[in-house]
Amino acid sequence: MCRWQTCRRYAGRWNGSLSCHDRKEENHMKQKCLALLVAGGLLCSTLMGCTRTYATDLMDGVKAGTPTEVQVQKETWTGMYDFSVKLLQTTCDREDNTLVSPMSVLSALAMTANGARGETLAQMEDTLGGTVEQLNGALAGLGQENDSPLYLANSIWFAEGGRITPNPDFLQVNADCYRAGVFEAPFDQTTVTDINRWVKEHTHGMVEEVLREIPRNTVMYLINALAFEAEWEDPYEDSDVWQQAFTDQAGKVQQVSMMHSEEELYLRDDQAQGFVKYYQGGRYAFVALLPDKGISVLDYVEGLDGQQLKALLDNPTSVPVAVTMPKFESEMEVDLVEVLKEMGMDLPFDSAQADFTDLGTSPDGNLYINEVLHKAFIEVEEKGTRGGAATVVGMNSEGAPEEPEEQMVVTLDRPFVYLVVDTSSMLPVFMGTVLSV
Repeated sequence: MCRWQTCRRYAGRWNGSLSCHDRKEENHMKQKCLALLVAGGLLCSTLMGCTRTYATDLMDGVKAGTPTEVQVQKETWTGMYDFSVKLLQTTCDREDNTLVSPMSVLSALAMTANGARGETLAQMEDTLGGTVEQLNGALAGLGQENDSPLYLANSIWFAEGGRITPNPDFLQVNADCYRAGVFEAPFDQTTVTDINRWVKEHTHGMVEEVLREIPRNTVMYLINALAFEAEWEDPYEDSDVWQQAFTDQAGKVQQVSMMHSEEELYLRDDQAQGFVKYYQGGRYAFVALLPDKGISVLDYVEGLDGQQLKALLDNPTSVPVAVTMPKFESEMEVDLVEVLKEMGMDLPFDSAQADFTDLGTSPDGNLYINEVLHKAFIEVEEKGTRGGAATVVGMNSEGAPEEPEEQMVVTLDRPFVYLVVDTSSMLPVFMGTVLSV
């Protein structure tokens, strides 16, 4: 339980060990069941709303049910935090800003893991942070609440012409837990257009293109898209913003628009200080961490682990914090195959040894992952934050300190680390570094 939960204003907002059962209200589950039944049809309608699509909706034969309630273990949340931190560490650019969406990557890979068996499944579970059942329980229903600033959508695309026969049980669990629409398509340039259109729609226009071409042997895509659009609980006034110096990673001084506010939650570990700033409703929050002078952002990120970061966020101090933060936007595009291999997940990419028997079969040979494309965008400014992310998994066939009395000061006028966090699950929606503005 977080130390500051005893503070009246913030009681009940931040609970890193909240279970899947605790997070789901009965009314929400009823709405979810109804939405699941029509998810594929709505998805198809979206695709066909303005221009012709060549994809066929396969959800007609899959009636989604209510996901099995799973008590998500504390170790799973910590494991997913470990994955999030390692994802940032292994993608961290030494010269430019970094941005990833752990929530998007976790969702796409967890969907895929439902089709894995044996050592392939074991590697994916170990890397992602929990068993596939635990991951399904943790991720089910995220971004589906009414009026939530976070919106998630998932879809599965299969090549037509008998090139792959999907396992009905695989489709069922992804419909139940991830509301995944399922489409059969020719896997030519018309499918590239359809997928990019779907991604653009479900990231609210913030990710316009994630796929440029489809490799010849690719027979399936599993896709997550998310959009986050939230206003600050206490937005900035024009008088709170003025030009100020920011010293970038290379030591160059930039004059940038800085936003000034007083926040109420202060973070401190042995190498950095930071703050928490809430969005409207309190479900999501922006977290910034400024390494102490003499410690680079890269060194700080390399020294993090999931347990350490979660402990830091679980134990803020309630004290006035004078915050100075630059307006910024960032975007990044990366193929995560080598990143995930470095994180310990190589078997799923092995054309001979990968075991995705539970996903389906292909007459062309064994199924394996050939690409994991990730693209993310974020903008932080006076009114709030907007961000979008998409993750595309391509499948080939072979062939607590004492409270200080004084006001704390956190001035982000040099490189820093930031997160947008779901305060009910503690799962990062976005994680990134700002080396320059």
